[in-house]
Amino acid sequence: MASRLILREGDRPRLVELQRPVADALAAAGIVQLALTHRPGWWEVTPGTQIGVVNMADLQLVIEPKITINRLVLLMGYARRPNFWRDNPVRLDSDADLPEALADAFVRLANRALEQGLLKGYMTVEETLPVLRGRIRESDQLRRRWGRSIPLEVRFDEFTVDIAENQLLLAAAEQLLRTRGVRDRHRSALQRLRLQLADVTAAPRGGVRPTWVATRLNARYVPALKVAELVLAGRSFEQRVGNLMVSGYLFNMATIFEDFVTVALREAFRPHGGRSWLQYRTFLDEAETVPVRPDFVWSDAGVPRVVVDAKYKAEKPSGFPQADLYQLLAYCTVLGLPVGHLVYAKGEEHAMTHRVSGSGVQLVAHTLDLTAEPALLLSEISQLGEAMIRRSRVAIDSHRTGPHADASELRPMSVGRSTTRHAFS
Repeated sequence: MASRLILREGDRPRLVELQRPVADALAAAGIVQLALTHRPGWWEVTPGTQIGVVNMADLQLVIEPKITINRLVLLMGYARRPNFWRDNPVRLDSDADLPEALADAFVRLANRALEQGLLKGYMTVEETLPVLRGRIRESDQLRRRWGRSIPLEVRFDEFTVDIAENQLLLAAAEQLLRTRGVRDRHRSALQRLRLQLADVTAAPRGGVRPTWVATRLNARYVPALKVAELVLAGRSFEQRVGNLMVSGYLFNMATIFEDFVTVALREAFRPHGGRSWLQYRTFLDEAETVPVRPDFVWSDAGVPRVVVDAKYKAEKPSGFPQADLYQLLAYCTVLGLPVGHLVYAKGEEHAMTHRVSGSGVQLVAHTLDLTAEPALLLSEISQLGEAMIRRSRVAIDSHRTGPHADASELRPMSVGRSTTRHAFS
């Protein structure tokens, strides 16, 4: 039986005994950071922001999130379809590993969706046939057949089970079957699902994911489709490192946090008009050779007013301990804004305001408590959006009237934390 090593993302280094091939494989896969100690065979293992399950040789590595699985699923789901996940949470087994919990929810909801049989719909098909069906694709007929009457290049609508909704369910079932962290009882249920979907075309791995729109006709499928999207959001991989085969199913907490914050801000800014941009595209230099992409920009009357960078935890590369601030300052400079905002997960950084020497630009760091109840968390983000708009107006007026204007409205927001303000130069 494989030994089981359980870590928690973002925790301090832990002393672990590992065989050298296993340590090399973990390092090569980039899953954790390892440092050799003076004690032979023992390593300092530091988990990063990836969570999930990794299997190799006789070791199973489990990296747990700091928050509960159900809260994690809310963050992941809300970033994709906020209207559904705001009011319709899908409960997962909080005692199970992430792959097992997702498999349990997916099997349960998919079986419920298919109780009345497979959903059918019309799909446009283009084929070459000896008889006329539907309409002739005239341009293709002329280009390919050079005046011959048969075969015919036709286009027709077919009532079939091979539609996006079923393709998405099949893709999620196959993803979970490739994941070694899923138990046998769920594997049997997933195999049965795959048999039910035998007439559905399997999407190629790494290909474009099927897209769907919630309608009255597919309402019974919707909860299963929501969980299928979460299953497919994970990174399933299998690679050989030396003589070891490494397989895993991982999610990146930094990406989950960034996606959640930017979508939640977009929803919070919606009542205020203007336009919200996720991954706003612009350039650092006038020659437009250095692209930059702030996580979130809100513009009013076509002019950027608010810029936000979401960071799950502070980036502190060697030699640049305040890299987040330098990056945000660049965004403010390019967009001509006197204030910029950083949003961290609470517990990773402190809420504070930095006034940049010589420019009056203010860089405000906020923190979000991801352990708060969903309604409270979304309300907090809504209040944060309102405060950002208010601060934008105050900061612009302050910039116009002079650097010593009242900046009391530029306090950072945090639940249960004191704030700090100091110069940054």
